[in-house]
Amino acid sequence: MNCKKEKSKYLPKPDWIKVRLTTNENYNEVAKIAKYRSTFTVCQEASCPNQHECWAAGTATFMILGDTCTRACKFCDVKTGNPKGVVDVEEPENIAKSVKDMRLKYVVLTSVDRDDILDQGAGHFAKTVKFIKQYNPNILVETLTPDWRGDKKLAEVLINSGVDVAAHNIETVERLQSQARDRRASYRQSLKVLQYYKDLSEKNDIKILTKSSIMIGIGETDTEITQSFKDLRSVGCDVVTLGQYLQPSKKHLPVLEYVHPDKFKAWEQEALALGFTYVAAGPLVRSSYKAGEFYMKNILKKRRQA
Repeated sequence: MNCKKEKSKYLPKPDWIKVRLTTNENYNEVAKIAKYRSTFTVCQEASCPNQHECWAAGTATFMILGDTCTRACKFCDVKTGNPKGVVDVEEPENIAKSVKDMRLKYVVLTSVDRDDILDQGAGHFAKTVKFIKQYNPNILVETLTPDWRGDKKLAEVLINSGVDVAAHNIETVERLQSQARDRRASYRQSLKVLQYYKDLSEKNDIKILTKSSIMIGIGETDTEITQSFKDLRSVGCDVVTLGQYLQPSKKHLPVLEYVHPDKFKAWEQEALALGFTYVAAGPLVRSSYKAGEFYMKNILKKRRQA
């Protein structure tokens, strides 16, 4: 099956693709603080379907390094352009203050790709993690990073920042990489980054979890998904999430299939059987969806006490 722009582009959404709009005091507080401190959240910039649910639960994923990506993946709703090397040097501390104001216990940091700057933003990531830990000593931090174009030294900058969960998404199965992702990304390069994270953390005796994500519904087969699970485990990946791809606009990659929740459940059981520490799978699951924070907190605690 391939991703041609035919009738599949206009597949009607099934009943199970529903977003519950939950707004409460927590949601309003998170929104107010994000606006006050001028911080970008991936919840807003990537049109995440879970924004209301996560914010109402007091969970947020911050997008650092601006809102303009140097790459043009065909599934992503973040705007593409050339930031021309501009970086907000005050952002790391502002994010840390926002996290403290929101009283979060677990925070996720992600970013646009920044191929326009020398270290691709690795130093900015590390500085943000360190500021968050400084303002919030007991917090756990997850980073969902770019691929650093496969540069091991940049992966090491991230690992030495004090991060607790190091994530990078393979996005889809190997065959569909060129249809979904920017030409500068690749399946093997993404696996290499996850391998670096695992190897560097073990070498430096740093207890972290590594994590990746796969979007479903763009033409992948069951056999290819199983192979992706095996490839992730081969580089020591601890956590995987699977979610339904939803087309942000008509100019983006089309949806070829809306997968039933029962199928996601079966994949979850298969991934667990292959040795993943934690798996989140469902139509509206996203890579940072509530982050599996409660489960991963317990796993990290046990590993660090061992």
